[in-house]
Amino acid sequence: MSDFIVKPLDESTWSDFARLVEKHNGIWGGCWCIAFHQKGTGSASGNRFEKECRVREGRAHAALVYDGPIAVGWCQFGPTDELPRIKLKRDYQNNLTKLPDWRITCFFVDRDYRGKGVASIALNGALNEIARLGGGAVESYPQDVEGQSTSGSFLYNTTVSIFERQGFQRTRRLGKNHWVVTKVINSLS
Repeated sequence: MSDFIVKPLDESTWSDFARLVEKHNGIWGGCWCIAFHQKGTGSASGNRFEKECRVREGRAHAALVYDGPIAVGWCQFGPTDELPRIKLKRDYQNNLTKLPDWRITCFFVDRDYRGKGVASIALNGALNEIARLGGGAVESYPQDVEGQSTSGSFLYNTTVSIFERQGFQRTRRLGKNHWVVTKVINSLS
């Protein structure tokens, strides 16, 4: 296995992120990992432009996983107001008591690197960035795939087991197979 490193998504890493997204035709029909931000434009080119603006303004966060100079995956995270949209929102709001400080909403791994632990490395990198940025309550919405045959390409928020290995706790169900998982991350400062 390669020696992967993690870098934050920012102006200096934007072009690496863009190359990975372009290699995969904009990810999920041109989403450009904008779907969990405020509503995207609906077009791949508009979503690309919106994502780049957000990154350059510091309003989009992700941990990028690199194999040498090439970005091979990411984990998107951000404050709740930066990522207000989530899947299964009606189920989510039915039992909502308090919004988290941070959300982890999306993962993507280059098709040539799937099954090599990139998503776990990306999650660890995101948690390190959250700690560096002040820590707090972190929440995500992964899928429980135990006993199921599920293609990794459909796991936009990866699996419950990856989060549980990082110390997250299941707090409540979302729909049939998703869970709200939570963890408090201490600040590095």
